[in-house]
Amino acid sequence: MPTSYDSLGAGQIARLVRDGEVSAREVAQAALDAVSARDGDVHAFLQVTPELALAAADRVDAARAAGEQLAPLAGVPVAFKDNMHLVGTRTTCGSRMLEGYESVFTATCVQRMLDAGCLPLGKLNMDEFAFGSSTESSYFGKTCNPHDLGRVPGGSSGGSAAAVAAGMLPLTLGSDTGGSIRQPASFCGVVGLKPTYGMVSRYGVVAFGSSLDQVGPFGRTVDDVALAMNALAGRDPRDCTSQRWDVDFCEHLHDGVEGMRIGIVDAMNHAQGVDPEVESAIDAAAQALCAAGAQVVDVELPHAPEAISAYYVLAPCEAFSNLARFDGVRYGYRYEGARDLSEMTSMSRAIGFGPEVKRRIMLGAYLLSSGVYDKYYYPAQQVRALITQDYRDAFERCDAILMPASPRTAFAFGEMSNPTQMYLSDMFTISINIAGNAGVTVPVGVGADSGLPVGAQLVGPAFADDRLLRVAATLQDAYGAAPVARAFSGKGGELR
Repeated sequence: MPTSYDSLGAGQIARLVRDGEVSAREVAQAALDAVSARDGDVHAFLQVTPELALAAADRVDAARAAGEQLAPLAGVPVAFKDNMHLVGTRTTCGSRMLEGYESVFTATCVQRMLDAGCLPLGKLNMDEFAFGSSTESSYFGKTCNPHDLGRVPGGSSGGSAAAVAAGMLPLTLGSDTGGSIRQPASFCGVVGLKPTYGMVSRYGVVAFGSSLDQVGPFGRTVDDVALAMNALAGRDPRDCTSQRWDVDFCEHLHDGVEGMRIGIVDAMNHAQGVDPEVESAIDAAAQALCAAGAQVVDVELPHAPEAISAYYVLAPCEAFSNLARFDGVRYGYRYEGARDLSEMTSMSRAIGFGPEVKRRIMLGAYLLSSGVYDKYYYPAQQVRALITQDYRDAFERCDAILMPASPRTAFAFGEMSNPTQMYLSDMFTISINIAGNAGVTVPVGVGADSGLPVGAQLVGPAFADDRLLRVAATLQDAYGAAPVARAFSGKGGELR
């Protein structure tokens, strides 16, 4: 009997391939058909790579035919945010500056997914250089939310979230500097994990803020995200911030939350600017965890309101440094009509970068200038230390903290014309990057008024990501796995 490809999770696909009930090539073809049928409406992909996917599928099928033990995710389609290098693809970061740039090496996070047996379907759309919360700033066009094509999917990893929500594939990778995994996961109604800083190698991922960036997976279930983390986590000698980690994220995933303490920050959950339907959904999620045996306790994060101010000092300073390499000399867009090197560099950057990138570069340049550095950068680092200590104090009283992932559901295209409004959409996610903790978004139904997905964010102590996913799995048990957006369910991608 034909089976709908989008009804299967990563774990189910891997089992079917391992048991010989379906070939990896059949899975790859079903995924490519789903992308062909659905991405014209969504525009999640910047590049589709059928040759790479089918070649990887043939290697999996050959290994199974030879009686070899298959890797844990053998035959599972995956795609990558377009700031992650993969040989044989373009890596554009959604920018004219890197239009047509072809990767000459492969990022560690990408390679680990390939080593786990995944089939690379291509590269996914993003806000330019990951600067944004809506995936509207991509030079190659916006991505649409599969639940409402007139609304944003969130950002900057909007393509990664939308591809999963539309059922094009079960797993994608994104990066998160201030909420770029958790906020789009909330808007698109999928699971998205930002691991603890240092849990996943950043080697081969184009840097935005080096002390803030972290790679993480999207999936429709917590189980699939845990499988991806088993492949991703661990030490990489090419990234000095990465840490050794050999925990099985799946082993205790469904052990429940009996006896665990879940922290609630009342001042954040009911803050000004939070939509009532989001407040209600988070309150209901807390009740669901209580019903599963957890105890809800009040905790405080007194310096969290200062997180946005600190972030928009620290992140632009790091972005200014990281983007200095894009000067038109060695690679990237080059202005050809220049009279000298100075004009060539300035014009290449003026034309190659979009408005939001230039805004953040100029802000970073100002903040690092003489006479300004001491006034803003040092105090921002002090606030960072205070926020980090707030989380440490809170986790002495609880095992995880529950809060919204976003103050509202997905907004319409063009609605956030003021950059400050856009920045505030990350008000609940930024402090976790500043402190380096893990955070995961789990869908908890739809808004009573909007009918759009609402995501609950769970935050855990550093390097307790496996325990955090255990809490997330309990919420999933209460609400069910994330559904494929109705307009796309069953549209293309039949698996025979």
